[in-house]
Amino acid sequence: LLGNHGLKVWALGAHLAGQCVGDLWDPRLDGFAPADCQGNPEKIRAWAIQEMKYTAQAAKNMGCSVVTGFMGSPVWKYWYSFPQTSDDMIDGAFKEIVKLWSPILDEFDKQGVKFALEVHPTEIAFDYYTAERLLKEFKDRPTLGFNFDPSHLIWQGVTPHVFLRDFSKRVFHVHMKDAAVNHDGKAGVLGSHFAFGDTRRGWNFRSLGHGDVDFENIIRELNVAGYQGPLSVEWEDSGMEREYGAKEACAFVRRVDFAPSTLAFDEAMKK
Repeated sequence: LLGNHGLKVWALGAHLAGQCVGDLWDPRLDGFAPADCQGNPEKIRAWAIQEMKYTAQAAKNMGCSVVTGFMGSPVWKYWYSFPQTSDDMIDGAFKEIVKLWSPILDEFDKQGVKFALEVHPTEIAFDYYTAERLLKEFKDRPTLGFNFDPSHLIWQGVTPHVFLRDFSKRVFHVHMKDAAVNHDGKAGVLGSHFAFGDTRRGWNFRSLGHGDVDFENIIRELNVAGYQGPLSVEWEDSGMEREYGAKEACAFVRRVDFAPSTLAFDEAMKK
């Protein structure tokens, strides 16, 4: 059916179920799980683990080799170092994620599908160094990689194309998504409990080309790495009309997605 309309499934998303696998329960997770699981952390987690396995099976049946999503984190609530967050707490959290996710990734291996974690606040891997540690904790398991989304890195102070350069072999999927950082002397990067889109925030998601992400360097790094996957527009601009933004974003991707050179610029001088 999709093929008849010139469409193809490049990846399945399983963010909400994945979040429920690794998170410590709070009432917000009830909205991600079936109604009969609400208020029951063990039941929510069991449902989520099975759901992730089903997703790997569904991906294979659809001829899709990548599932993107979240993994959750039992330690995200302790991201700030006061009250003191001990090394043992962090070590234990990574070990818990490995324990919870290894059987899921076994199913992904069985189905020949890769899992691409979206490096994102609230996840066990949310920046450069936690992403690096996650791969190490899983012993560089080939099934596990990343869904690269620059909008979640730039406001943290992580340079997106540097992340991409260092983890290029583990990038299975790419989100084209922009964010604008607001250094006005008042706004902090933690959002001040303002809703997305509030112009008082220290940063906001923006339609492509309307934020601070350097997409040219991202495309250059993807070309160097030989990335052959999709450039998937994830559109979350609260200040722009959606249909206008979607059309403009699509045009932006086509404009910025230049092919790599097939020879050095000075090649002719050698002859």
